[in-house]
Amino acid sequence: MTDVSPSAAQPLLPRLADFPADFVWGVATSAFQIEGAASTDGKGPSIWDTFCRQPGAIADASNGDIACDHYHRLDEDLDLIASLGVKAYRFSVSWPRVQPLGQGAWNEAGLAFYERLVDGLLKRGLQAHLTLNHWDLPQALQDQGGWADRRTVQHFVEYARGIQRRLGPKLASIATHNEPWVVAVLGHEKGVFAPGLKDHKVALQVSHHLLLSHGLALQALRADGATAKLGIVLNLAPMHPATASSADRAKAVLEDGLLLRWYMDPLHHGRYPADVWQSLGDQAPVVLDGDLAAIQQPLDFLGINYYSRTVVSAGEPFDAKAAGREVSEMGWEVYPEGLTELLLRLHRDYPGPSYWVTENGGAFPDPWADGQVADVARERYLQRHIAAVAAARAEGVPVGAYMVWSLMDNFEWASGYEKRFGIVHVDYATLKRTPKQSARWYAGFLRGTN
Repeated sequence: MTDVSPSAAQPLLPRLADFPADFVWGVATSAFQIEGAASTDGKGPSIWDTFCRQPGAIADASNGDIACDHYHRLDEDLDLIASLGVKAYRFSVSWPRVQPLGQGAWNEAGLAFYERLVDGLLKRGLQAHLTLNHWDLPQALQDQGGWADRRTVQHFVEYARGIQRRLGPKLASIATHNEPWVVAVLGHEKGVFAPGLKDHKVALQVSHHLLLSHGLALQALRADGATAKLGIVLNLAPMHPATASSADRAKAVLEDGLLLRWYMDPLHHGRYPADVWQSLGDQAPVVLDGDLAAIQQPLDFLGINYYSRTVVSAGEPFDAKAAGREVSEMGWEVYPEGLTELLLRLHRDYPGPSYWVTENGGAFPDPWADGQVADVARERYLQRHIAAVAAARAEGVPVGAYMVWSLMDNFEWASGYEKRFGIVHVDYATLKRTPKQSARWYAGFLRGTN
């Protein structure tokens, strides 16, 4: 039976000395969540622009039209990043900003914005870590079938090549996709994220096309002479059965297969997990000859987005809060030891790439005191998870980066602006940025003074 009681042991505070000098510390954002400027300078609509207009889709009925207005506040935000003392910034490109239809003509104004962003990072001594797809597919491609249509795979490859032609030599890394599970399951099976579809079979086909487009893009980028490190970013979590019952254990194995092995097995082994495939029956995706070989490309890094573990029950869903566990405002259990467990498991089952924690953070209350945000819970969350990374490294796991999610409060997808993950507070009325106590702690940690 898994441990569902409150944690007793608290890890020691992390020490900067536990990490090598070349370890990459950073912060992360995504285009749709912060940029705003939704139809400025030739940008086309994305599926999230469309989804936000569906009644009831967003908790507070908001949208990304303005968000944090990062598009118009670029230099201010780059200065903010530099002030934290990090080495790196992970961001995404809005595909419809640079190629409004997802194919054909490029939008020079959009490309120029990202060139200014990357040049601004380099000028400040910061590494640029670019994600090609953080969910905001051009609506024009969705109108033709989106990720369920195999043609989108080739459009993505050409998009990736175009971005590399413009920015490639200046980038530290390129990630093809952010969290393909979310795109497939939340967007196409559960319908709670864009494009809002509810079709299990379509979702599985989407997952295959995302993986295929990743593999073909890596092939193309390397053929074009890529100098940036190339990889993909997955949302991963340990799966723990709620009890020792055979039903809970069996469901935990299957859920692990759907979340982790469904993506890691083809990426690393060139095959889908047999138990999951068998469970799908006629819902399994169409996989053509050569697809799996194309997916299985060498990864320079595997990006891992970690927020919590998952406790799996064949009966009623496990309620972490009712079980006395600490939870974030998203209802997610605070479980830093799960990050160590996950990293050890990946290193055992899928050795090879460098593992980067590309997102880690939490939505917590942001109480104000004397003009400052005293987000003690978020500060403690970051401390405990950085300590969890150090514990994995001490066991020999090659973890090379850690990036806080998120640089600033932003549009939190279906939650709108109700949930705040930022280490920098954003006043959405004035768009004023205020570093929180967690940001000050992180900066102090990186200076070696915390």
